[in-house]
Amino acid sequence: MGGPAYYIKNVLGNKAMAILFAVLISVTYGLIFNSVQSNTIAISCSNAFGVDRAVVGGIVTALTALVIFGGITRIAKVAEMMVPFMAGIYLLVAFYVVITNISLVPQMFADIFKSAFGLDAALGGGLGAAMMQGIKRGLFSNEAGMGAVPNAAATATTSHPVKQGLIQAFGVFVDTLLVCTASAFIVLLTQDYTASGKTGIELAQYALVEHIGSWAGPFLALMIILFAFSSIVGNYYYGDINMPFICASKTALNVYRVMVVGMVMFGSVAEVPLVWNLADLFMALMAIVNLIAIAQLSKFAYAALKDYLAQKRAGILEPEFDPSVMPDQKGIYCWGNEKK
Repeated sequence: MGGPAYYIKNVLGNKAMAILFAVLISVTYGLIFNSVQSNTIAISCSNAFGVDRAVVGGIVTALTALVIFGGITRIAKVAEMMVPFMAGIYLLVAFYVVITNISLVPQMFADIFKSAFGLDAALGGGLGAAMMQGIKRGLFSNEAGMGAVPNAAATATTSHPVKQGLIQAFGVFVDTLLVCTASAFIVLLTQDYTASGKTGIELAQYALVEHIGSWAGPFLALMIILFAFSSIVGNYYYGDINMPFICASKTALNVYRVMVVGMVMFGSVAEVPLVWNLADLFMALMAIVNLIAIAQLSKFAYAALKDYLAQKRAGILEPEFDPSVMPDQKGIYCWGNEKK
């Protein structure tokens, strides 16, 4: 177990701030972000297969309950194993779309820069709006700085913490600069996307159908189901491991689980702007608390990075971490005790 609540309490010694973060991440991920994910699943399935959103929501809610109450993790593991494979296929499809529309690519980039940095955007406040929207969606995409991913990274087994840190940094690159940019290209290379009146996942499905045919809608819906459901399980896990900071009782955990399941159903039938506005608000609160913490912890991160790079320069293929290189030993409970 690990994450911001743990390093805020163990290293900074600020228990109140740790509890605040634990509450924020439990609400943000377990409740609000899960409603966003189920909302996306329901809309994509309704758009691709014509299934009522409430029906889709009921199925997703039941599967979520089976995983978190029944311990049937096999469902989640199957989704997780398929996600990298499906992401690879998605990137290949996006590459195909770009290649088959290569003559439109220069105009696409011209439109991007004109819309973002043009005089009309500056005068109309569009530049600020574009930046704000980009920051919000980018934050949701890769979670950098919010403090969610450290909860998962803490479970990794590695010889040096910097190795895991670099993997997490690479995740930002893959999530945003590859997968999300691929989606943007698919949409922007669709000539009538602005006239479609669609947004979000519906717009992505519409654009993909225009490029590669009617089978693209169900194909994207299947990928969304896998991506979003694995995220629902992961989001719940973030809340689960932070619950001890809030209330370390089985009853409290079960109440939280019921709330998670309820929000999955709520998100399936709720309006899109509502769930996204809630997500944006709580993302900001989480980021503020975590950024305050990591600003104070940066000296430890730099000390670890310096040690890692020194070992690499010395020709050590698998650098090993020695806690003695840190400015002090406060809060280090695991490293250095591996042989024990």
